[in-house]
Amino acid sequence: MSLITIGMAIIYSKTDFPDLGIQAQVAQFNAGDKLKEWHVVMHVEPRRDLFAAQMERLYKAEEKLLQTDGMKGAQCIMKRYFLSDSTNQQPLMSDQADVATSIIQQQPLDGSKIAVWLYLQEQMQVTTQEGMVVASHNGYRHLWRMGMHSTEGDSAQQTEDILREYEHALHNMGATLADNCVRTWFFVRDVDTQYAGMVKARRDNFAQQGLTEHTHYIASTGIGGLPADTHALIQMGAYAIIGLRPGQQRYLYAPTHLNPTYEYGVTFERGTCVEYGDRAHVLISGTASIDNHGNVMHVGAIVRQTHRMWENVETLLREADSSYEDVMQMVVYLRDIADYDIVQQMFSERFPSIPMVIALAPVCRPTWLIEMECMAVKKRDNVEFPDF
Repeated sequence: MSLITIGMAIIYSKTDFPDLGIQAQVAQFNAGDKLKEWHVVMHVEPRRDLFAAQMERLYKAEEKLLQTDGMKGAQCIMKRYFLSDSTNQQPLMSDQADVATSIIQQQPLDGSKIAVWLYLQEQMQVTTQEGMVVASHNGYRHLWRMGMHSTEGDSAQQTEDILREYEHALHNMGATLADNCVRTWFFVRDVDTQYAGMVKARRDNFAQQGLTEHTHYIASTGIGGLPADTHALIQMGAYAIIGLRPGQQRYLYAPTHLNPTYEYGVTFERGTCVEYGDRAHVLISGTASIDNHGNVMHVGAIVRQTHRMWENVETLLREADSSYEDVMQMVVYLRDIADYDIVQQMFSERFPSIPMVIALAPVCRPTWLIEMECMAVKKRDNVEFPDF
């Protein structure tokens, strides 16, 4: 294991399991006696083996990783598996007890059939309620629910059904979509044709929930992705928090680079910063090469789109008093598999240590060739709010 310390509290490392052909990229937030958290991306070396063999190697590496000194006390709260063929592969996977698990077809572009992003924390009391994994600590309850989908109707109907069922579950937990949900993911089958239905249903539902251009929306990614059930057009994941005080959550706009999303008919926040006493969580939505008029920048030019995307994300991070040095994980989405080599080289040169997945997943506008999302954690000393 080689360690590289970047910033004041993030420790990046790589752990290899050569017998299993697995590499784990690890980012740890470590601020002394404060609660630790980790983001891990695990990559599988292709060995011309079947999915079941790659999956078993990955499962074994996950177990071994948790036994290493650097992961002492870590408990997995959320997992997201990226598959090359979800319909045929998901039935072979094991159930994940007490872990919010997302499984979606977004092929890892490193040649493997499976990759995983893990989010781990220590000192959490973990339970399951209303289909959610609830991680509780210091007066906060963090609610994770993944894999929500429906099979009836078009993409608009399925989105409405999913949101209503999720809102009902939140209600039973004493929460609401508007007050407590801080992050969503919408995976859309055939995003070029089905995305519009999801957008309309989400917009209509949000208006009913009091989420409008005059209040706020929710940080989100809407991206191409195939659920295992072939009748499901939409799959959703969500993260909500109970226990936040007024002013503890703020929204990121970067108006010099980005425009409000409602100006072109969609309803999400560019990013959200959740402030705690000892840290801030910065949740950056799916971000592409766009300007502050809503126009796609650099049509057809993958390198220039990547640079503009980086600039947009950097501006959002800066608005949260953060930077790329605080980023603990990235997911990068590509429309064209042929762009992988150059994009992988660009990211590995600029961000050699940050855990990341580069996956095949068309972006919601056909002329966007690339999109990324990320999560950052910044050390704070804020007496106004309780620690994480």
